[in-house]
Amino acid sequence: MVSNRKLVKGNEAIALGAIAAGCRFYAGYPITPQNEIPEFMAGRMPAVGGKFIQAESEIAAVSMVMGAAATGARAMTSSSSPGISLKQEAISYMAGSGIPCVVVNVCRSGPGLGGISASQGDYFQATRGGGHGDYRTFVLAPHSVQESYDLTMLAFDIADRYRTPVLVLSDAVLGQMKEPVYLRGYKGREIKKPWAVTGAKGRKARYLKSLYLNEGELTARNWKLFRKYRRMEKEIRYETYLTEDAEAIVVAFGCVARILKTSIQMARRKGMRVGMFRPISLFPFPSRALAGISSRVNRFLVCELNTGQMVEDVRLAVKPGTSVESCLCPGYIPTPNELFREIKKRYLANNP
Repeated sequence: MVSNRKLVKGNEAIALGAIAAGCRFYAGYPITPQNEIPEFMAGRMPAVGGKFIQAESEIAAVSMVMGAAATGARAMTSSSSPGISLKQEAISYMAGSGIPCVVVNVCRSGPGLGGISASQGDYFQATRGGGHGDYRTFVLAPHSVQESYDLTMLAFDIADRYRTPVLVLSDAVLGQMKEPVYLRGYKGREIKKPWAVTGAKGRKARYLKSLYLNEGELTARNWKLFRKYRRMEKEIRYETYLTEDAEAIVVAFGCVARILKTSIQMARRKGMRVGMFRPISLFPFPSRALAGISSRVNRFLVCELNTGQMVEDVRLAVKPGTSVESCLCPGYIPTPNELFREIKKRYLANNP
């Protein structure tokens, strides 16, 4: 019997998840630390009847994805932080036009060219739209190689369901590490796309656009997008870890969350009642779930690889008067021991 459990690198897991979900068009451009994604797609896409293009730039790549997705194909592009910045204009166009696609960001350190080490400095860019105009993208943040596979498949379903770009926010740690992954296969279903531009074959022409010039048209369009983003709240996902009896909660996502699980276990062995809340969907943010926890826990610590971004969403979510502190590591990956010391220092300060 052949096992469907394989040792896979995080970037490859993303590519495998995309292909399993029916992605048949990929366009990208090389940048570290996401290069394994286009490399893998170049080898696999022809074998499944798909198309792979290494474009001349990040802008060209995302524009090709916009065209392919407009025909109804499941299409994806990927890059790392500076490359994602270059793609933002086209992402805004796709959000405004209702064109679904998946965009993967294997986040690296910035700003500017920065470095190739892991970072979570793109949280604002990912959750606030990133490009011009009044729009958002649905954002999924894996914290393991298995989730890199699973959440990429989910991203295609959400993109088609809401006709929107969906961003998978990975990072250099997750992209480069290897773990056993169950290649479960695709359990979703492709959605019919009566809006797709497939050629006017004896039918009324279809238009996909983001330009609205008539009086009141753009206002109506923006309110329609707003209502769609509210409907996306049905797709919110999060994980709680040892929160049932916790006196303090640590909030983290991505690679920091997996490091923190060890730190929290260390704290528990020392008698500290600490738990963790991990947002999986960064937009929409699981505000109600976090607010519910804050009704019985009034101390929160937010750990992230930046100078303070997700902490703003945590402060907006918890009830007034809740203490929210930060443990920030811009461009630096902390060890479980270092995070344990941060937890211990703050926990003991409130439990003398």
